[in-house]
Amino acid sequence: MQAPKELPACPVETTLMLIGDKWKVLILRDLMPGTKRFGELKKSIGSVSQKVLTAQLRDMEESGLIDRTVYAEVPPRVEYSLTDLGRSLKPILDAMRNWGEGYQAQNG
Repeated sequence: MQAPKELPACPVETTLMLIGDKWKVLILRDLMPGTKRFGELKKSIGSVSQKVLTAQLRDMEESGLIDRTVYAEVPPRVEYSLTDLGRSLKPILDAMRNWGEGYQAQNG
């Protein structure tokens, strides 16, 4: 894990810096159950472009949230999984899901 550039003074801002992008939250959601390959992530997330997904995954790997494993096969197989740090975000994602369910129930 690379040392962050410089962390904001506010802890909420630090969290947003790491997962504040829509795609990163969806990547976390999709990796919570377990390891996935790039194609599986792209399919489950939907409208994200390959370029953006690749950039987001690299950023999250740099931040220490996910692990990228490359298998020496032909063609090469690459799998992504959450690190312990990434898994520690589960309560935040659970709270977001619960809040969203409540909002949908009231406004859907």
